[in-house]
This record gives sequence, structure tokens and C-alpha cells, in this order.
Amino acid sequence: MTKPYNGIWPVAPAAFHPDGSLDMDGNRRVLECMIDQQVDGICILANYSEQFLLSDAERDQLTRLSIEHIAGRVPIIVTISHFATDIVVERAHQCKTLGADIVMMMAPYHGALLKGTAEQTFEQVARVGEVGLPIMLQDAPLSGVELTIPLLTKMACEIEMLKLLKIESVGTAAKLAALLAAAGDHIDGPFDGEEGITLLADLEAGATGTMTSATIPDQIKPVVTSFLAGETDAATAAYTRVLPAINHENRQCGFRAAKEAMVEGRVIRSAFCRHPIPRLSDAARAQLMAFLRPLDPVVLSWGK
Repeated sequence: MTKPYNGIWPVAPAAFHPDGSLDMDGNRRVLECMIDQQVDGICILANYSEQFLLSDAERDQLTRLSIEHIAGRVPIIVTISHFATDIVVERAHQCKTLGADIVMMMAPYHGALLKGTAEQTFEQVARVGEVGLPIMLQDAPLSGVELTIPLLTKMACEIEMLKLLKIESVGTAAKLAALLAAAGDHIDGPFDGEEGITLLADLEAGATGTMTSATIPDQIKPVVTSFLAGETDAATAAYTRVLPAINHENRQCGFRAAKEAMVEGRVIRSAFCRHPIPRLSDAARAQLMAFLRPLDPVVLSWGK
């Protein structure tokens, strides 16, 4: 069954100057580079945007900049996660006012031990739903909150604005398949994440989209488009081609991969990450480039 939300919707990294301040022109170039790769949507302020290292004022700056610069060319998802429900709702209202298309949120958590219950998670998502923007709920290990299949099914069926699920927990494919069997009519966008490291299995389970990093969306998109077109051999070939780079990014680099690739391609001037995030080692960077160069991705030549 065709779903309204599909394709590749990568996360935009936050660009900083070497002194750690926001590089506003660099952030515009990041967005432009992503659009030039024919992405189907863009997510900002996510974990791969270093949201946990941004002040509230910087979040506001990046939200406004992104919405204004993208100017409706592709849909934009703004991450609004916070432990405090009132803050999440306030962020959702701001996103609606500024013109965001979708908001993304994780279950309420703070640190390793402070987590919302299933009831509190339902209540927070329901409160955001009252704002009137489509919601993508992110099921990610980072929160430490277990979003069970019964809970996700209940939310999908009972919270009208919960339209998309981004599943990136252990056993993503099996979880997606179970959710679609239980509540498929209520899920308009079944997505995976984790840089697409299990993308082919997740597509086979019923995913219609993926939220990757901004490193090589032009190379990963053919996996999705070929599979959704019924061209499974082409999808498998495309996936096999990019998997070593995806695996290295996922296991060795994290969100630093996109920044390093963008520096290499002169999209941005600095791969700076704020303390306490360490810089990527020279060895990991060299191996990343060794995986990327044979793919000839847009990012490595965009600014040259």
C-alpha cells in the first residue's frame, strides 16, 4: 500500500566555526547541498544535529534559518524532544507558527534513569498532537525508554496527528512488520533510521522511508526508490554498494562523518564538534574517505 511519507529524509548537521559559534552561512550551505542531492525531506535539530549541545536561542536561530532557506522546496521536520511536556508543546507551537511541516520527538527522558512511563509518554505525544502538526515519534535506544508494540499501536490508533514512526531499536524490521500488521492503516510514514544500516531488511518489512545522516543521501536514495518501485535486484545492488560506508559511519564516526565529508567537499569550513564530543581520529577519517571516494557522492565535490 502506498504511504504519504516516503523516500529519504536525512538529518542536517549543525555547522560551527572553529571557535564553536554557529556558522550561519555554513548551515545554509548544508541545506542547499542536501537539496541538490534530491532528498525528499530534511530533519533539523535531531541527535545528529547535536541538539544536546545547542542552547534554546541557537535552536530558535537554526529553526528560523532552515525554514526560511528551504522555503517549501522540501518538507522540513523539526525535532522538539524534551523531558518537560510543556516545553515540548511550546516548541511544537513555535514550529507550527514558523511553518514547519512535521515535528519529531522521542519519548520523555532525562539522563540515564529519569524516564517517562508508558502512560506519560502517551500523554506527552497526545498533548503535542493537539497543536495540529503531524508527528514523527522516534523509537531510539538513546532515550532508554522501551516503546513496546502495544504502546506504539495504541498511540498510532488513538492520537490522530501521530502520522510517522521512526524505528531504530534492536530488531527494527521485526518491529516495523508487527506495527504495520497491528496498525498499518494509522501509520502514514513507517521509517527506519540508524544511518540506514538495516535499510533493506526494513524496507522488506514495510518501511517506506529512511532518516539517514546527510553524508551520502544521493547514494542511499536509490535503495529506497528501487525497492518501492519493485526493483528488488537493483535495490540490493545499491545497498551492497553503500553498506561499507554506512557501517563505518554508524560504528566508528557517528554524526561527525557528515561534517568531515562536507569539509572535504568544501560545503562547510569546519568539522568542529562541541565539547565533550571529541574530534574524529585521523585514522577513522581516512577510512571514511576511502569508503566514500569510490561512490563519488555529491558531497565530496559540491563546493569545489
